[in-house]
Amino acid sequence: TPLDLLLTVEENTVREAASISTKTVADSLPDKVFQDKYAKVIAGLATKEWFTARISAASLIASAYPRFNAAQQEEHLKYFDALCRDDTPMVRRVASQNLGPMLLAVVKANGRSSLAGVVPDVLIPLYEVLASNDQPDSVRLQTTENCVAFGKVLQDLTPDYTDAELDLIQKLLPLIVATIDDRSWRVRWMAASKFANVIVAFDELPDVMDSLIPAYEKLLQDPEAEVRTAATFNLAAVAKCKALVPPPAGREGGPVPTGGKITVAERLVKRVTSLTEDDSEHVRAALAMVATELAPVLGKDATISHLVPPVLLLLRDAASEVRLNLISSLSALNEVIGVDLLSQSLLPAILDLAQDGKWRIRLAIIKHIPLLAKQLGIDFFSDKLASLCVGWLGDDIASIRTAAAQNLRDLTSLFGTEWAIEYILPSIEEIRHHQSYLRRLTAVQACSLMATKMEPETVTLELLPLVLEMSTDLVANIRFNVAKALEEIAAVCGLPVYGTQVRPVLEVLREDQDRDVRFFADKTFRALEEKFGDDEMQS
Repeated sequence: TPLDLLLTVEENTVREAASISTKTVADSLPDKVFQDKYAKVIAGLATKEWFTARISAASLIASAYPRFNAAQQEEHLKYFDALCRDDTPMVRRVASQNLGPMLLAVVKANGRSSLAGVVPDVLIPLYEVLASNDQPDSVRLQTTENCVAFGKVLQDLTPDYTDAELDLIQKLLPLIVATIDDRSWRVRWMAASKFANVIVAFDELPDVMDSLIPAYEKLLQDPEAEVRTAATFNLAAVAKCKALVPPPAGREGGPVPTGGKITVAERLVKRVTSLTEDDSEHVRAALAMVATELAPVLGKDATISHLVPPVLLLLRDAASEVRLNLISSLSALNEVIGVDLLSQSLLPAILDLAQDGKWRIRLAIIKHIPLLAKQLGIDFFSDKLASLCVGWLGDDIASIRTAAAQNLRDLTSLFGTEWAIEYILPSIEEIRHHQSYLRRLTAVQACSLMATKMEPETVTLELLPLVLEMSTDLVANIRFNVAKALEEIAAVCGLPVYGTQVRPVLEVLREDQDRDVRFFADKTFRALEEKFGDDEMQS
């Protein structure tokens, strides 16, 4: 058949698409045809001499297994066993990718009894073979995903584990922990990046975290910075584990729960300080993104005692990316303890980032200002940071000036019209007289954006006069941006103001000597005439 041919081609993309199509066709087959014909197709692929056919067989057996009869299940399990031990590494790699699905298929077909038969007798030995150091990296990279599959199967069982199932758990643990010591940094990196999934899969199994959490701590201290970074990204997710674990050796300070055990979060938070001193900026940047997520898990007192000190260190980090990541993730910490404890340390960090030499850093901190303003409160923000927000309107980079104007709109929405009049408008009044037309242009943009968040009366009295005066600017670029801005502002002010103040200015601009000014003035004029004409008809 055409699919038989496509399942054996050398091009990976074609072969994978053929496998997906084959599974779709197989799902629609009646059981008799499935067992008579499709089983023979897979058997033929699994025993062909050319390795591409065997690769396809390795990807098809797991999905077909539950629909086979008992004899066919036994036969195809042997085929899968042979594929996992195939001489060709590419075949073993695909077989390793499908070991987890194969486990799920076996348990689905044979029920819980398979955990005392097929799983320990066939699949666990295959796991050991595929995870052994004799295998190439490409095969061993799948080990962590297979760990997750075994954990999910066991977690789906009732808490009343049989002795055989408890033995299976204890047999799996050394195999999982061994991944942490793999000679290849790529394998360790995969384990570090997927460790949160491992924890979720094994969280409710008995007596496993005593082994897994120390293994995770080992990843946090790995010689390779890439591995430590991947492990650090999972810090908050791992800390949410519900199990209790022994305190780390030599660090048994403070009260511990009955039985001498502490939560995973309480144990891991003691690693945060050492991570703040890591040589790699990437590790510290990853820590800054996730450290504050420990706060809801730890609670207020433990957060103040153990988490706030390293967070303050991160706020003073030499790398701007680290400080920016921390500031962008403060909301979780704010919900637990508020930012009063951090406000004085936040200020110099924000000021440093606001003047960073990299414009993308400055842009990123601008985008976080509204959230910080909400957390810091109107009094602190007005006193320390309001002038900074206006200062960005004079940045050399156009994207920064545009973002600064949008930021003033968001702050006006947050703090209200009176705040904007007191803290923002005086500075905009100065900017509109600046000798650089680019600065004056930013003032027009800021007025247009802020008007959308203010009351009509205030816009009419405070903002509109500023914009109308700039309609006579010597630079055409300013004049046609005034024409564009008037569309937004007039819509807020209403029909009477449009008729008496805005329309006369637009009519003058429609006769301007510059064609761009005439174009935008005419465009705004038509839009407002249509809007207010419709409003008059409705009224």
